[in-house]
Amino acid sequence: MIVFQLACDNAHSFEGWFRSSEDFAGQQASGLLTCPVCESAAVTKAPMAPAVPAKGNRLAPGSAAHPVANRPMPPEVAAALKALAAAQAKALETSEWVGDRFASRVRSMHYGETEEKQVHGRATRSDAEALIEEGIAVSPLLVPVHSPEELN
Repeated sequence: MIVFQLACDNAHSFEGWFRSSEDFAGQQASGLLTCPVCESAAVTKAPMAPAVPAKGNRLAPGSAAHPVANRPMPPEVAAALKALAAAQAKALETSEWVGDRFASRVRSMHYGETEEKQVHGRATRSDAEALIEEGIAVSPLLVPVHSPEELN
């Protein structure tokens, strides 16, 4: 899919998604494209800046993170999420990070092969489902966590 920035002859700007440039041209020639604001059929591609992603997980200099919502979070929701994150962090203070070895570690504890202790780490959905089918109690963390190595 290709996303084009479009504009009508009344200067309304909007986005259109097409299979290809030829698909856009065909719809334009057939009069199938209309402005969602004024229904004008005089629709053309608007100039677009290329999307150049920042390297890795860093933002480009001078750019701001894109919001995940179109309005501020209600204060009571923000407070509840902050309290939840703090409670989870407190609970994890006595838990050992085992990373991708999570499924094998909890399985070995369940079957008495290693000493039981509080651990947290990563597991695939299929690993988690298999653990539950074996009767091993696991639960997802509600707030994402990173390994100690990723935080440095």
